[in-house]
Amino acid sequence: MSTVRTIAPARPASRRAPAGGPLTGAVAAEWTKLWSVRSTWWTLLAGVLVMAATAGQLAIYAVNANTDDDPTNNPGVGTVGGIVIGSLDLTQYAVLALGLLAITSEYATGTIRTTLRCTPSGGRMLLAKAVVVAVVTFLFGLLLGGVGALVAGPVLGRWGRAPMAGTLGDVLATASYLALVGVLALGLAAALRGAVFTLTVLLAVLMIVPLSLQEPRITVLTRIADALPGVADTHFLAGDSEPYPAAVGLLLLAGWAVAALALGRAALRRRDA
Repeated sequence: MSTVRTIAPARPASRRAPAGGPLTGAVAAEWTKLWSVRSTWWTLLAGVLVMAATAGQLAIYAVNANTDDDPTNNPGVGTVGGIVIGSLDLTQYAVLALGLLAITSEYATGTIRTTLRCTPSGGRMLLAKAVVVAVVTFLFGLLLGGVGALVAGPVLGRWGRAPMAGTLGDVLATASYLALVGVLALGLAAALRGAVFTLTVLLAVLMIVPLSLQEPRITVLTRIADALPGVADTHFLAGDSEPYPAAVGLLLLAGWAVAALALGRAALRRRDA
């Protein structure tokens, strides 16, 4: 009596998830995408040039103030780190542009549809962009701080000092601030979708509204201004203790960045691409 053997069909090879999970793959894709466009490189170059020019100019102002004939206009010896932080008023806009262009350029060209097909979860896509923008802008902030210090030091000469710990602390604070405002710009851009509109809102939040609230010197309005990112950054970078410690200023900035991302996520959930 013969035995009939049945051969079981071969099982299809299982598909393995990318090492690290879907978020890692999305971060890798966003990293590649950011560095593959020329606008990123032009923005970084513009930031370096603006930092060098602004730091040099502020250092020249400091030297002139100490060497002119007006004895009442004598700020004395300043720090290189202080010049670097002062240069952020202009240099930060290169970082804001980098953060908002990370997503508004995709809406402008229509490639956001491809992005969402590759990463169907809008929340995961936005989080991946936020991770990439935060890392890039933090590292870029370290570079900018170094450039500003290298330019300002020789220009200041005897009117400047650069203690190692203090200067490194100012450079790290610069990088941390730029990383947070970069993510803030990204979140607002995800919600507003237009580069010009987003930049206008950022200008209002970081400069116009805080100054308008502080100008009347009314206590209630001043306290409201202190909670805005355009004032919280000042207290953080200056290392103030009043009206709150510098660490609170950093936490306020982080809170605004997270709130902007949440706003962007809500917009993506409601309108998709």
